[in-house]
Amino acid sequence: MQNFLRRRPWVILAAGALVQLVTGVPASWGVFRQSVADGYAIGGAAAAAAFSVYLFFYGAGCVAGGLWQDKKGPRAPGLAGAALVSGGFFAAAFVPGGSALAFWACFAAPAGVGCALLTPAVLSCAQKWYAHRKGLATGVIGLAMGASGAFLTLAGRFFIGRWGVRTAFFALGALQLAVCGISAALLENPSDFKAPEGDGRDLSPRAMLRTKQYRLLTAAVALAAPPVLLFSPVIVELAQQRGLGQAGGLWCVVAGSAASAAGRLSMPWLSDRIGRKAADLLLYAALGGLSAAFAFARGWWVLAVYCALTFCYSGQAAVLPAAVTDLFGQRHAGVNYGFAALGMSAAALALPFVSRALPEGALHIAAAASAAAAFACMAFLKRADGRRL
Repeated sequence: MQNFLRRRPWVILAAGALVQLVTGVPASWGVFRQSVADGYAIGGAAAAAAFSVYLFFYGAGCVAGGLWQDKKGPRAPGLAGAALVSGGFFAAAFVPGGSALAFWACFAAPAGVGCALLTPAVLSCAQKWYAHRKGLATGVIGLAMGASGAFLTLAGRFFIGRWGVRTAFFALGALQLAVCGISAALLENPSDFKAPEGDGRDLSPRAMLRTKQYRLLTAAVALAAPPVLLFSPVIVELAQQRGLGQAGGLWCVVAGSAASAAGRLSMPWLSDRIGRKAADLLLYAALGGLSAAFAFARGWWVLAVYCALTFCYSGQAAVLPAAVTDLFGQRHAGVNYGFAALGMSAAALALPFVSRALPEGALHIAAAASAAAAFACMAFLKRADGRRL
């Protein structure tokens, strides 16, 4: 396998991209939400909360996935992740209706953990094969991660319209098992890999957790979430309320996914040239301004501003893996990335309470303020050796 991959390292990028293409649950949840609410008789709020449960388990699972792949390599956690994410979709086809807790436990939790095992495995493996072009490796896989929203939206609508939501989950589970299982089986780190230096050290997770850099980075990750994650689970309904109609609402999901893919491809590439910090500051500033503008958007401006928001949010998420390795080194990249992703878990826990506690207008103010706080955290973030981040 080593000789095969050494001649064709692009196979690792392709495997990682295919995994991300078929597992982008968050980006497409706005399309599934109402069908889940009706098909499982759990109500719209509980169906929307499944999105947050998924994100919580995704963030928490990234720690376990990163630790596993750092110790044993990417293949074992990748295969386990393929089994869990497809198992969650299979279970959703049979879970009894009327219980939101059962749906969360059978679908959202295992699917979130499964995706969390897969993501550090494919990202860390790709960064090792492309050690001096980490932005490229992250960007290509991130492109597929962004495009997954459009792919799962179209596939979900097709399956739901033809067979209903339960059969749609089963069909998507079968697709994920095949694609993720084969892709994970190909994952293997280069045998002669030597980690490039981070800021003069390769920090263990325990040492990283004690640094100011970790606290600032994780806070920025959490604070960047509200401008998009407060609205993406309900974007179809929100677009309809603001004059776009049902077709326009679905276009928000598809076009938002395309914008997400563009952000995930372009921003790691840009960060290779201007630095991770400069790229993130640009994106956080844009998230703040766009959040304010989103409060007043009507008609097709909803689509335009939402696409810009998803571009910026996905762009900063795609810069994160390279920022983690730049700050803390490559040796423990998987688990260190998982700990940084806990910021998203924290946001996932808090946002449902925020969305219920505040009226829509105040949500936009909260989103803009949160982006401003993320900007402040990133502004204070510096490498320990004084070099440019």
